[in-house]
Amino acid sequence: MHGGNSKSSTRLAQSSCSCPPRMVEVSAEAASSSSSSALKKHDVFISFRGEDTRKSFISHLYAAFQHNKIQTFIDYKLLKGDMISPTIFKAIEHSSLSVVVLSKHYASSTWCLRELAKIIEHNKREGHIVIPVFYKIDPTHVRKQTGTYEKAFEKYERDGKHKMAMLQKWKAALSEVSNFVGWELRNCR
Repeated sequence: MHGGNSKSSTRLAQSSCSCPPRMVEVSAEAASSSSSSALKKHDVFISFRGEDTRKSFISHLYAAFQHNKIQTFIDYKLLKGDMISPTIFKAIEHSSLSVVVLSKHYASSTWCLRELAKIIEHNKREGHIVIPVFYKIDPTHVRKQTGTYEKAFEKYERDGKHKMAMLQKWKAALSEVSNFVGWELRNCR
């Protein structure tokens, strides 16, 4: 997994809800082999929808990364008074790879979509490694923006708060991330 990751609809694994051990290994290998890893502040940036995953999968994933001494940026590391957008975007740029945890309500968060667009942009520009995790969601829903993803975009269009170009950028980022090799975690309780 050097440089950028190859795109494929093939998944690395379909696993139970706990953090797949191989995910930690692959993340560690990719972070250490990244061409500019010596210049990076974080090994991994995690993008996720808090209401779907923070107290379940994300807490396990973060603990596994910490246990394996993988330097991880996660949004609850933000300090009071930090400017969210520049801090998050800088963290993405200063990470060797990003793990994007796509869940049922991921697309209903404009912050998640902004993060994802930045991650994909960084992938295209710098070969940033991207590992998607499809948490209780079919990758097809992400790729084609159906189900809750479609409803989220219908709401954005009705609200009129976001320019159509931004909505198209977010949709393209979702389609793109769903084509990277990653994990499907469907049968979680």
